[in-house]
Amino acid sequence: MSKRTLISSGSEFEKTMGYSRAVAQGDWCFISGTTGYDYATMEMPASIADQARNCFATIAKALAEADFQMADIIRVQYTITDAALVSKVVPALGEALSDIRPAATMVVADLIKPEMLIEIEVTAFKG
Repeated sequence: MSKRTLISSGSEFEKTMGYSRAVAQGDWCFISGTTGYDYATMEMPASIADQARNCFATIAKALAEADFQMADIIRVQYTITDAALVSKVVPALGEALSDIRPAATMVVADLIKPEMLIEIEVTAFKG
């Protein structure tokens, strides 16, 4: 059986809620729902596009720690707080994934803090 690697971003939520930013095992890496905080400063940008860029920066860092890369992403789920925000976030999503083009789902739902406008979850495979 292949080794399981747990990756942390240092978010307070990981410890208090009991989860890892990412779990890698074998050819698979699962990245938990990631919001737009800059985890170095714990600041959240106001715009959904900048939040999405921060999400992808955190995701890329976690993937790299697990010896994966953005090109390994095969599945993405976006959760946004308001359908009216779609047009504002689409350019940032394309910046990160237009060449990779994973299977994707976008849902509209509340997130756990009011400043959070988007949460992004990905699955990566490198087999």
